[in-house]
Amino acid sequence: MDIPLSRGQDAGHGLKLKTLRFRAPAKINWTLEVLRRREDGYHEVRTVLQTIDLYDELEFTDCDDLRLDTEGAPDLGEDDLVLRAASLVRPPGQGALIRLCKRIPSAAGLGGGSSDAAATLRGLNALWELDLSREPLAEKAAELGSDVPFFLYGGSALASGRGEAIEPLPDAPPYWLVLAVPPITKAAKTESMYSLLPASAYSNGARTDRFARELRERRNFPTELIENVFEQTALHFFPDLARFKKRFREASGRPVHLAGSGPALFAPAADRGEAEAIRDRCVTSGCQVILARTTTRAEALEIPGDHR
Repeated sequence: MDIPLSRGQDAGHGLKLKTLRFRAPAKINWTLEVLRRREDGYHEVRTVLQTIDLYDELEFTDCDDLRLDTEGAPDLGEDDLVLRAASLVRPPGQGALIRLCKRIPSAAGLGGGSSDAAATLRGLNALWELDLSREPLAEKAAELGSDVPFFLYGGSALASGRGEAIEPLPDAPPYWLVLAVPPITKAAKTESMYSLLPASAYSNGARTDRFARELRERRNFPTELIENVFEQTALHFFPDLARFKKRFREASGRPVHLAGSGPALFAPAADRGEAEAIRDRCVTSGCQVILARTTTRAEALEIPGDHR
């Protein structure tokens, strides 16, 4: 395993290597609607996305070649997504040692791999002093995956097209969530979920548009509009998800929603105290239980610590 040099460590030639650290936040979907299947094979979606304060951490250090060291992640392809992101912006002759510390559960519908890719674009843009604005970075992000562009914005945002067209929204008010991640993994999850979605589940996006309008007009937070088109499909696709969801709902005493394409679930809480109480009641549910809070755009894009 490659061990990255820490910030400012001597490289053996009397030089101090530049190291930058970035965070990659997880996300949930407040709404997720599918409008139709497109001619290019993708699906037209309408969704309100939200970053939360559950983060992976990435460290970027000057290096002669391009290397990746990953901690806390199974081999689920997220390493490759980071390297693919790096390759999209890598100038000839430039290199970097990337250290990825995983805290976001993998392949759970929380966007960890996409967020890591976006943080890589941001981090290497800074490390290599490429001076790319968000727009060209977003174009490259869209080549990597439909969710990746959103993580260049963070906070609350409306996504359309196949998910790559982003309209930032006013920050949602702070909201506490309890996440429950069942011990379920399925290969080719997202593609399979879309292929199993019946045409009867398609909608016109009105619910998502209403949710976005509520945020723009800064009205009461519309929890009654939370909806995910994959809720029923996921119960059939993931083994035992229905059982885990029932346990989580009974223990939380709150409505339980699917995160993205799942299998992670989340339950909104009135405040941190209630969220902690729900977490404590769910520790024997068989799921990984995580307390999280929604973040503002500034928090989602904040760069931790000072850079040297």
